[in-house]
Amino acid sequence: MVVTAIKVPELAESITEGTISAWLKKPGDYVEKGEAVAELETDKVNVDLISDTAGVLKELLFNEGDNVNVGDTIAIVEEGASANETNSEKFAPENEVKEEPAEKPAEKQVVEETHEGLAKRPIATPSARKLAREKGIDLSAVDARDPLGRIHKQDVESFTRKVEPITPQVQAKNEKTGSVVQDGGKPIERIKMSRRRQTIAKRLVEVQHTAAMLTTFNEIDMTAVMDLRKRRKDTFFEEHEVRLGFMSFFTKAVVAALKKYPLLNAEIVGDEIIVKKYYDIGVAVSTDEGLVVPVVRDADKKNFAEIERDILQLANFLQLRKKARENKLSLSDLQGGTFTITNGGVFGSLMSTPILNGPQVGILGMHKIQLRPVAVDEEKIENRPMMYVALSYDHRIIDGKEAVGFLVKVKELLEDPEQLLLEG
Repeated sequence: MVVTAIKVPELAESITEGTISAWLKKPGDYVEKGEAVAELETDKVNVDLISDTAGVLKELLFNEGDNVNVGDTIAIVEEGASANETNSEKFAPENEVKEEPAEKPAEKQVVEETHEGLAKRPIATPSARKLAREKGIDLSAVDARDPLGRIHKQDVESFTRKVEPITPQVQAKNEKTGSVVQDGGKPIERIKMSRRRQTIAKRLVEVQHTAAMLTTFNEIDMTAVMDLRKRRKDTFFEEHEVRLGFMSFFTKAVVAALKKYPLLNAEIVGDEIIVKKYYDIGVAVSTDEGLVVPVVRDADKKNFAEIERDILQLANFLQLRKKARENKLSLSDLQGGTFTITNGGVFGSLMSTPILNGPQVGILGMHKIQLRPVAVDEEKIENRPMMYVALSYDHRIIDGKEAVGFLVKVKELLEDPEQLLLEG
């Protein structure tokens, strides 16, 4: 039988490592060619690691939670074998002669060398290895009750009870709540940050340290947009088979404002300003592990219906959130982007200061639409649907005059949306 290594493939230029978040197959399982055997969590998305050959999964070289680099061998597949073939080999006829190749392939030698190195490692279940890592325990010191010598989670727990001093200060886990009781009997819970959350945290801090970030605010009377949507939504849906949402209005308004204030569609590289002549608009979407920013490509070349279709596929608040939460966004969905729109209003936020999505130099924050009394003229006050909007920008290349002008342009276009429809 030929033995093949499953390796971590090239992912993207900026991604060199990941964390094995879950094994989808276990040793002894049969895998088809192209079938996923593990899920790799990267800084941006989760990626399925697939087998290039069909056969039996012989061995896993890493555990869940382990970090791996691009090019690492994570598992071994025996090509052409069936799930029960390995067990039946010992019953093969005695007169059957298996010819050994005169020279071992280089890759097989590497795999066998890896096996020799792993032979010294204690045999343990993934849950036992995970607990041992968390407790800082050397598995070679743990006694296994399994007749076959395999260390289970219970063995690690027993070892922990032996070595930890019995004092009131020792952490004890509450079996019902999963919380940890520590000093003084106060409940706490330790949660390891996911790789994506760590990356988000790192990048947000970097932006705070490297950009001279300021935020300017304005408010938009959404009456005209809401009236237009109400009048046109049925016809629009019948013609384009997609609903007319708020995000397409904001996307069109942002593109028009970026054309008038191009430095907001730029980035800083060294001592140069790179002004981008294309408009790939990121739409921030919340997931359980943090924000992801899928991108609507070439938004300036698309009409309302085309933008709405892209948003439905990439940033629709039902479809994409589900897609993002299931970690099925591809890397190409998230890369690039020249400017970002984020909508805290869907969570009820009335006002916020969005943080830049580096290396971009501008981000627009939308907020909750709320009825407020507005002075229509010198004598008349009406309740109008109002939205606060915020523009965070990098003051290193954008002056306050440009930032305020950009936001005023967005306001004017949304308060007179017929202009946007004419553009589309």
